[in-house]
Amino acid sequence: MKHEFLAFDLGASSGRAISGILEDGILTLEEIHRFPNQVMNIHGSMYWNILSIYEHLLASMKIASDQGRQPESLAVDTWGVDFVLLDSKGKFLGMPYAYRDHRTDKAMEEVFRIIPKQKIFDLTGIAFWQFNSLYQLYAWKRDQPDVLGIADRVLFLPDIFNYLFTGQKRTEFTFATTSQLYNPRTEGWEQLFFKKLKIPAHLMCDIVQPGLIIGPLLNEVSGMTGLSQTQVASIATHDTGSAVAAIPAEGDDWAFISSGTWSLMGMEVHQPVINEKALAYNFTNEGGVGKTYRFLKNIMGLWLLQECRRIWAAEGKEYTYPELISMAEQAAPFEVFINPDWLGFYNPDNMPASIISYLEKSGQKSDLGHAQIVRCILESLAMQYRKALDQITEVSGRILTRLHIIGGGAQNELLCRFAANVTGIPVITGPVEATALGNLLVQAMAKGYVHSLDEIRQVVRNSVELKTLYPDKPEVWENAYHRYLELTSVSTHI
Repeated sequence: MKHEFLAFDLGASSGRAISGILEDGILTLEEIHRFPNQVMNIHGSMYWNILSIYEHLLASMKIASDQGRQPESLAVDTWGVDFVLLDSKGKFLGMPYAYRDHRTDKAMEEVFRIIPKQKIFDLTGIAFWQFNSLYQLYAWKRDQPDVLGIADRVLFLPDIFNYLFTGQKRTEFTFATTSQLYNPRTEGWEQLFFKKLKIPAHLMCDIVQPGLIIGPLLNEVSGMTGLSQTQVASIATHDTGSAVAAIPAEGDDWAFISSGTWSLMGMEVHQPVINEKALAYNFTNEGGVGKTYRFLKNIMGLWLLQECRRIWAAEGKEYTYPELISMAEQAAPFEVFINPDWLGFYNPDNMPASIISYLEKSGQKSDLGHAQIVRCILESLAMQYRKALDQITEVSGRILTRLHIIGGGAQNELLCRFAANVTGIPVITGPVEATALGNLLVQAMAKGYVHSLDEIRQVVRNSVELKTLYPDKPEVWENAYHRYLELTSVSTHI
């Protein structure tokens, strides 16, 4: 019997509506609509146009209906941490800030003066990034206390769409954990933070697990879209949570990289790893399907390459991604290295100029062509993967024998080959559509058609073609890795 579901996968630059049909243990996907998304810069602040996104979601649902589809359920996943404030009548208190907005540039340090950094990590197990919801809420309290004073609820981005669809105000578990407001030991919002920062605790909603039905579409939504039989499902609404649910792995001796704008590298565990080494290495513990946790590290990822490509296009030189990869493949290896996680790469006006500046400040060759810059980015990312893998092994004591690379970055075979070479373990690439697969299959779990995370992963193995890349010349890469460590050790002083 066929079962159809509808996944909305929202990214920082675009959103997609993807239909999934589950039949005989195989899931087939079809993209039915794609639409743009972007940060809006208004009077020096960065926002998401939440109403425009909602309009595109409704349009996608209407397209599905016009095609004769009546999906049994739908669900939304997005990037982490960002949220909307609602008043007591359920109305928006403005547009949500985007996580790269500069109002949180100093917020972490200010919060640490109120609540020690060690205490925050001990209570949450979440790594420190200035965009975490904890610091965003603090910035609201610091800068706009009048608005926060009339707020009644915080709804994270996927939750706001679920609310618009169903009228239900809930927070999904995997997203809650990204906020640095959730305590995995007590399995609830950490009240100390609200008390110390003088933020009303009533703002937070009840938390629900992925794999449940939230409710039916409101009549007004059904009327606008033509979807009369569709329910809204609670899935892993943080996109990495959905992606990791779809990793086609077996056993527990594997690591993963969810590769895209960010490279999210880690392993799956059943209890969060919260200790001094995890804090020192800035690892995080984000919730997953089946009450698992992703013990992982955020690495800057292909944002570096995306921004270089954008700047070069603005300068009149437009490259396709295959052209960039081909250029890098022909460039000389191991000439220069950068630390991908240097804060100067977080949101610069000109990424190529920032890379050149880093190389100059670290005493390396800086007169580079475009091909050499791309090669530098890809090699440096692979080196950073090796560093993170070594840290995961050190902190966990687990021996990891293979690396799964999923998401859009799995299509970058050169980077994946570099990762296999420097880590010395096989790299399995795919699925590219891991987030959509995870979204759809957790909907299937909510409807009772699959019953566990293991079953979800079996369906993925049945449904996608995987490729395994084996290490080549690992001794050459080992020498280069030690040089990378030496050259990038100075980045903390730049």
